Amino acid sequence: MADRSDEKFAAELLGTDVLAGVTMVDYAGNVKERHQFHGQVVQASAEDGVTVRDADGDEHWLPFDPAAYEPAEPGEYELRSTGQIVVDPTWLTKWIVKPPQRH
Repeated sequence: MADRSDEKFAAELLGTDVLAGVTMVDYAGNVKERHQFHGQVVQASAEDGVTVRDADGDEHWLPFDPAAYEPAEPGEYELRSTGQIVVDPTWLTKWIVKPPQRH
């Protein structure tokens, strides 16, 4: 069950702009793919995670971990994959996705 601080952070995230970087690695830790996206938080909760809707209307899911979202410094940020310039996002977050443990 979410505690009060999670609920407060979820409310703080809702409607804000997030610039996210996601790196996919293999079992050895080698980078396989990198994704960057930017959009508005349309849903946020400790139970369901964070849903970000980009300018094309596509939705991206991110984990809910308040420690992983840092306030962005004002300015321009370039998405390496597309060259898109993002101006003054509210939050920055980075994630590394590893494959599941082998049995």
